[in-house]
Amino acid sequence: MKTFKKLHNILLLGLAMLAGCNKDFLDVVPTDRVSDAAILSDSVLFESFVINRYMGVRLTDKEAEGTPPGFGRGFEYALWSSLTDESVYNNDDNTWLIQRGQLSPENTGIAGTLWKRSYRSIRECNFALANIEQVPMSAARKNLLVAELKFIRAFRYHDLIRNYGGVPLIGDKVYQLNDDFTDPALFRREDIASCMSYVLGQLDEAAAGLPEDNSSAWLLGRATKGAALALKSRLALYAASPLYQTGTWDQAVDAAAAVMALNKYSISQGGYRELFRKASTDNEIIFARYYTVGARHVPMEIANGPNGYDGWGGNVPLQNLVDAYRMANGMAIDEAGSGYDPQQPYLNRDPRFYQTILYNGAPYRGRNVETFVPGGRDSRDGPSNWNTSRTGYYLMKFTDEDMPINNPWNIAGLQPWIYFRYAEILLNFAESANELVGPDAVPAGATLSAREAINLIRSRAGVAMPDVPTGLGPDQFRALVRNERQVELAFEEHRFYDVRRWLIAEQTENEPAYGIEITRNGDTFSYQRKIALDGRSFMKKHYWLPIPREEILASNNLLEQNPDY
Repeated sequence: MKTFKKLHNILLLGLAMLAGCNKDFLDVVPTDRVSDAAILSDSVLFESFVINRYMGVRLTDKEAEGTPPGFGRGFEYALWSSLTDESVYNNDDNTWLIQRGQLSPENTGIAGTLWKRSYRSIRECNFALANIEQVPMSAARKNLLVAELKFIRAFRYHDLIRNYGGVPLIGDKVYQLNDDFTDPALFRREDIASCMSYVLGQLDEAAAGLPEDNSSAWLLGRATKGAALALKSRLALYAASPLYQTGTWDQAVDAAAAVMALNKYSISQGGYRELFRKASTDNEIIFARYYTVGARHVPMEIANGPNGYDGWGGNVPLQNLVDAYRMANGMAIDEAGSGYDPQQPYLNRDPRFYQTILYNGAPYRGRNVETFVPGGRDSRDGPSNWNTSRTGYYLMKFTDEDMPINNPWNIAGLQPWIYFRYAEILLNFAESANELVGPDAVPAGATLSAREAINLIRSRAGVAMPDVPTGLGPDQFRALVRNERQVELAFEEHRFYDVRRWLIAEQTENEPAYGIEITRNGDTFSYQRKIALDGRSFMKKHYWLPIPREEILASNNLLEQNPDY
């Protein structure tokens, strides 16, 4: 919750100081904000207020440092992937403490503003919903904006639930600075089942009022029926998962099938990597954050580029993720007969590997990447060696080779951040359908099996992985679909939540953070696994984030902390 008492005291102090100054020049209207009265009397201003809720909340300079606009962390310096077994952030940025199990209520790392930003946004949505009837606009327009606000509010609650578990539900209340914040009921954390039920209900209401398509001016950056149903699909899948156990697999199947039944979305045939490089209305994208020249994100090319290209290294993929990519024949690298050669480890791998990770020998910007020693231009022997990858790999996904690495701030940073895409929906369906009826049966109300859903993803142009064989048991298929999520959705803020909801983080997040040391001797290379970040640790309490201590104190200790923090 917002620290209302503290702010109230600061406000009173400020008013007292101004009262002692009778200068006319102090009696001015601020030019950096719009009054509530102005917003509620002007339909254009009101709609702008609603649209701005997609982009985030106003924070102080200190709070906003490293905090992105929008719902997730997105393209900021340290990606959410660097809190998992996908990558490590070369320059720490408060990620290593999370990787090492040192997260505490006093030091929440890059997750520190989640609670505050979410509740502030919920209050802003409640303000708009409580006052929309005053706004001079048509009933149809009001109904649309109400649906959008319910979607945005539901998205914020989804972020709270998946990070903290059960949280306080504040309904439609618009809290003010002079409200009584000593009521214990205000800070009562509802159980996860109640929170899920509330948010799923809100999404049903939002979906009923949202259009199937936006006007062309908004691309896929404003909520649609598909976006609301996609968020419902994600939450229904979470609810049925072992960590939550508040929903059922048939509900998760139905939620994913509802998106599929719109017949609007499909797997892009424009290429896996291309999907993430350019702003588009590709049929795979359901909902995204689009950027403009005046509001860019961190340029991925310099932030994550190899040091030999004058890049900063940034989020460097772990060997743990590299090993998860199967061979082009669909077999795991440790599977008998896979054809994997440890002396040629990057040969004949899943095509998505080559479109996601820069490895030694990968073609990039007119030459091959050189992470070998001695002498590799992208190793510690190359230029800007303080940015050398800790793992021997660099990130390719999201980067745009049409953008320069050096001095990119004038033109780069325009790739869209995709919140929902159709591949996620198919993966949601495949996982839940397998748990419900197995991999080959078609669930009631659906039109395909779990296995066929995975095959649709694997049929993407430029990927062409072989179809999943028939006859797998549910346990075998469960392992396969989990692997498919790991590689298909790599670096898209899914892995952190997947390993937790599956209750396997105590295994995956306690594995060492591996990299690779490549030594060249003439024309041959030798490969030696190494520890890229020491001390990696995960304990049972880490399935949920701690609520920041300042929020507990602001509630007069009425807000219950997550266990063992």
